Amino acid sequence: MAENSAETARNAAVETALGKLDLDSKTRLLGGQDMWSLPALPEIGLKSLVMSDGPIGVRGVRWTADDPSVALPSPTALAAAWDPALARRAGRLLAQEARRKGVHVLLAPTVNLHRTPLGGRHFEAYSEDPFLTGAVGTGYVQGVQDGGVGTTVKHFVANDAETDRFTVDNKVAPRPLREVYLAPFEAIVRNAHPWGIMTAYNRVNGVTMTEHRYLVNEVLRGEWGFDGYNVSDWMAARSTTGGIEGGLDVAMPGPVTVYGEALAAAVRAGEVEEAAVDAAVRNVLRLAARVGALEGAPPVVAEPPAPIDGDALAREIARRGFVLVRNEDAALPLAAGRTVALSGAAARDARVLGGGSAQVFPDHVVSPLDGLTAALPDGALTFTVGADPSEELTPAGSVSTGFALRARCRDAEGRLLGEGSLPNGQVQWIGDDLPAGVTHEALASVEVVGTYTPRETGEHSFGTRGLGAFALAVAGETVFEGVQAMGPETDPFEAFFGSPVERAKVALTAGETVEVSLLHTLDKEFAAPLPAVMFSFVHLGPRRDPDELIAEAVEAARAADTAVVVVATTERVESEGFDRKDLALPGRQDDLVRAVAAANPNTVVVVNAGSPVELPWREDVAAILLSWFPGQEGGAALADVLTGAEEPGGRLPTTWPVALADAPVTEVTPTDGELDYTEGVFVGYRAWDRAGAVPAYPFGHGLGYTTWSYDSLVAVPADGDGGTATVRLTNTGDRTGREVVQVYLAPTGDTVERPARWLAGFASVEAGPGETAEARIALPRRAFEIWDEEKGDWTLVTGAYEVVAAHSLTDARLTTALDV
Repeated sequence: MAENSAETARNAAVETALGKLDLDSKTRLLGGQDMWSLPALPEIGLKSLVMSDGPIGVRGVRWTADDPSVALPSPTALAAAWDPALARRAGRLLAQEARRKGVHVLLAPTVNLHRTPLGGRHFEAYSEDPFLTGAVGTGYVQGVQDGGVGTTVKHFVANDAETDRFTVDNKVAPRPLREVYLAPFEAIVRNAHPWGIMTAYNRVNGVTMTEHRYLVNEVLRGEWGFDGYNVSDWMAARSTTGGIEGGLDVAMPGPVTVYGEALAAAVRAGEVEEAAVDAAVRNVLRLAARVGALEGAPPVVAEPPAPIDGDALAREIARRGFVLVRNEDAALPLAAGRTVALSGAAARDARVLGGGSAQVFPDHVVSPLDGLTAALPDGALTFTVGADPSEELTPAGSVSTGFALRARCRDAEGRLLGEGSLPNGQVQWIGDDLPAGVTHEALASVEVVGTYTPRETGEHSFGTRGLGAFALAVAGETVFEGVQAMGPETDPFEAFFGSPVERAKVALTAGETVEVSLLHTLDKEFAAPLPAVMFSFVHLGPRRDPDELIAEAVEAARAADTAVVVVATTERVESEGFDRKDLALPGRQDDLVRAVAAANPNTVVVVNAGSPVELPWREDVAAILLSWFPGQEGGAALADVLTGAEEPGGRLPTTWPVALADAPVTEVTPTDGELDYTEGVFVGYRAWDRAGAVPAYPFGHGLGYTTWSYDSLVAVPADGDGGTATVRLTNTGDRTGREVVQVYLAPTGDTVERPARWLAGFASVEAGPGETAEARIALPRRAFEIWDEEKGDWTLVTGAYEVVAAHSLTDARLTTALDV
C-alpha cells in the first residue's frame, strides 16, 4: 500500500509539473543540453538528469582517471555465471557507483544477442539465447533500480552487429523478431519494469528504430506496458516529426538535437500534436520522479541498499563467470607445492574490459601475474613474455607502463586555457568533458606532455592515432610533423579506434626517464559530428625476435611442474564500431601454446577474450579456462580458481566453434544497405542443431571441481499451461561445489517448424560432499508458444514434449515426458 501511495504521489507531482511548462520548456527538456544530461528546470523543481555509460562500471560524465570507477567483468562473464541473483548484486553495486558520481541513469544493459561470433561488440552483450539474456538482464535491471538509479535497456532492437550500424536495414521476419530478438526486451520489461529503453541506430524492416512507431508505441508500450522513457542512441535521432510520432522521448546528445526549438516550431506549424510532446515530457518527468530529481515526488528508493565492497564483488563475479571447458586428468586445481611457469604478455599487461563506450578507468588492475605472484609461495612462479597479442602501437600507458602524462590546452594565440590528467595517451573529450577552463570554441590545440621511463632497453616505437595535424617529440627531439587524413572508415568510432600509425623509432635505455610530447592542432576539416577532441599518443616497446620469446617460454615451461599460458584478444579485435574479420588469436599466441604444450604436457591455457576465438591446439593441452574480460580483480580471481581456493563457476552462454567456417550464422555485412536475417529463429545452438554441426564447446558447457549425479526429474503441468520441473541431484565429489541445472524442451512429433530443443529454465544449486540438493524450475507458458505470423499473436503449441535436465546442451542427464 505504501508503494501505491508513493506512486500516486509521483504521478500527481508529474502532472503538476507538466501543467506549469510552456511549449518551449517542454521541447527543451526532450533534448540533451550536453553530452550526458538533460536541462534542469528550476521553475518546476526539476534537477538536471545525468546519464552515464554503465555496462561494467559507471564512468560518469568525464573521460578521466581522476574519478576512478569499479570495473566489473564483461557482460559475457556475468551471463556465464548463469545467476540472475548475482547480476542483481552487480546492478546494486553499479547503482552505488552511480550515486557516488551524481548519475541518475545507466546506459545499460546491452541485451542484443550473439547472433554471430563475428559481432564486434559481442563482449558487451550477454548470450546467444534470448531466455538466458532476458533472465540475466532482468537481474541486472532490478539491482540497479534497487539502488534508485534508472536503466536504459539497449539497443532496441536487432542491433546485433557493428558494420554500417548507423544505416543498416535489418530484415527480420515477424516470428524471429518476436521469439528471438524482442524476447529479452519483453522479459525484462515485464519482470523488471525498467525506467528506460534506448532505441538503436539501425533500421528494422525499413523503419529506423528512433522512429519505429509500431515497435515502440504498439509493442513496447502498448502490449508490454512499458512506462519508462525512450532515449535515442547517441546521434541516432534523425527526424523531428518522425521521432516524436515514433515514440522517441529524448534525443541525445545535445546541445543541438532534432528536438528543442525544432520540435516547438513543428508544433506551432501544425506538424506535430502538442499532446505527443506532453506524452514524452510526462515520461521524462516520471523518470525524474523515480530517481528523486523532481521536487514533491517521493523517489522509488528513499534509503539505498547496504554498501557493497566493489573489489570483493568484482572478484566473485570473475571467478563465477570463468568457464573451465577442458580439464584432463584433473590438471586443475593446481596441487600444493607445484612450480608454475607463466607466459604470455597478456598475463602481465591484462586486458580486463572491452573497447568503446563501455570503457572505464579502475583505480587498480590485478593482472594474472599479480594474482599468481600473491597467491603462490616465493620461488614457485616464473614469468616469460612468450608472445604478445598486440603487434600494433597502443595508447601510451594502456599496456606499456612507465608513462606519466597530462594534456595542455591552448587557444589560437597559444595562451594556456587549462590542463587535464590523462589515464593513458588517449584523449577522448566529448561534449563538455573538457579540462577546467577549456571550451570547444576557444580550443585550438592540445599537447600531451609528460615523461616515459622504459622497462626495456631497445628501439621504442612512437606514433599517432586519429585525424589531423601532429607534432611528436621524444627526449627533446621532434621526430615527426605531419597530417593524418581520413581513410575509408564510415563509423566515427572506427576512425578513432582505427589503425595507429608509427611515426618514429627511438633508442631508449631501461630505467632512464625521457620527456615526451604530442602536439595536436585542431582543424575543422577533421571535426567530429559532435563537439569532441579524439586522438591518441601511441607506443610500442622494443620488438624482440618472436621465436626467441617462444623459446624462452618453452625453456621455463620444461623446468616447471605446470605451465600456464595466457592468451588474449586486443581492442583492435574486439571493440565498438566494427565487427571481427575472423576468430583467430592475434600475433604468435597459437604458436606459443603449441610450443609450450609440446614441452610440458601439464599446460593450462587461460583465454582472455570477450567472445569466441579459435583454439586450434585445444586437444593438445591439459586444461582450458575461459576468463572473458574479467574486470579489475581478474588476476586475483584467476589465482583463486587455479589454486583451488574457489571453483570456476561458469557455463558457456554462447556456443564456441572449432573454426569460423563451422559456424552456421556469420553474416554481418549488409548487401545494398540490407542485412537479411535469413536464418529465422535458428540462431546460436538452434542453428548448430539444425546444421548437424559439432562445435568445440556447446552452449551451457562448463566443468567444476566436483562431480554430480542427477537423481530424479519430475515435470508437471502448471496452471496457465506451462509447467514445473523438479530436479534432485547429489554432489558425488569430495569438495563443496555449485551446479547449474539446465532444463531444455524438445517437442516430440512437432506440428510446426521449431528448433530441435531450447532452453526453458535453469537454476543453481550448491551442496557439500555427499549432500543432495533440489532445484525447482518453472517452465513458462512462453516456452511452449510460437509467434503465429498469420494471427499476429502468440499461440500455444499443445502436445507432447520431452523435458531434459542437463549439465549442458549436449550432456543430458535425465529426461521425462510432459503433455501440454
